[in-house]
Amino acid sequence: MSEQRIEQVRLGTDGPLVGVQGLGCMGMSEFYGETDEAAARATLTAALDAGVTLFDTADVYGRGANEEFLAPFVAAHRDEIVIATKCGIERTDDPTHRAVRNDPAYIRRCAEASLRRLGVDVIDLYYLHRRDPSVPLAEAVGALAELVERGLVRHLGLSEVTGPELREAHAVHPIAALQSEWSLFSRDVEDSAIPAAVELGVAAVPYSPLGRGFLTGAFSDAATELTADDFRAHLPRYSGDNARTNTALLDPVKRIAREHGITPGQVALAWAQQRAEVHGLAVVPIPGTRRPDRIRENTAATRLRLTADDLAALEPLAAQVAGERYPESMKFTSASRE
Repeated sequence: MSEQRIEQVRLGTDGPLVGVQGLGCMGMSEFYGETDEAAARATLTAALDAGVTLFDTADVYGRGANEEFLAPFVAAHRDEIVIATKCGIERTDDPTHRAVRNDPAYIRRCAEASLRRLGVDVIDLYYLHRRDPSVPLAEAVGALAELVERGLVRHLGLSEVTGPELREAHAVHPIAALQSEWSLFSRDVEDSAIPAAVELGVAAVPYSPLGRGFLTGAFSDAATELTADDFRAHLPRYSGDNARTNTALLDPVKRIAREHGITPGQVALAWAQQRAEVHGLAVVPIPGTRRPDRIRENTAATRLRLTADDLAALEPLAAQVAGERYPESMKFTSASRE
């Protein structure tokens, strides 16, 4: 076991205690190119040894394959971990089909399928992955609340919602966690959702806190450096002129890393962890990795402290980022129906 385990924090006012950093498992099955399954399984073990207890997946990752991949690990450590999964994005045999569904019947079917794939009797944290405006939010959250009442889900979360939507949902059933992209390069969540989370006692779970690897310097132009099956090659801010503009923004990140004797990725994660103090709420980033050595690097960032001067140097970066988070082709349409 690791000598230094990360601290714990509670998700929501009555949610589970988890390590102050979680693990995003999406890339272990899809989206980031070829995966070494043995290395990915070793990464899960390394994360648990370091005190990571929140493991994040979704039914859409590999169309269920990621949940199935996690099932043996979950079974072996069921009482030690908190398993989070999500519903609300529909995928079919058509690879171009990307739709969001929030209708209650679909939510119920998704939950039952996730339970089977994960091999568990109850999901610890169940998120609505995306909001479908064609379905009243109270109706969708009501369906999630029914899963809690049936004992199939312990706690609820929402992903990528606004402050008003978070308040509306919380009025139907307590929400433990708000999951949104939140990093040095993506801070839109601070406009309304984070203030609402602070008000309601909801924890923040930032995904892509490393900017999908860009903030670490792992690549500088996704279109030319990454494989064709890596979806980052299709994200506007990581290729071409946008990538060149955004690479220049990494200069203060690299400088701070040199001054502290740490990596740029650790700077980005330390910044994300310190949002807890800046905003006054629990923050549990879920960086994704498939390598055990990265687990040690990432979790060490929970013990780092950036200075006031460091934070001031990093403050303007997000406003200068070029390019949208997603292209038009990856934006969702509504597919909800009874």
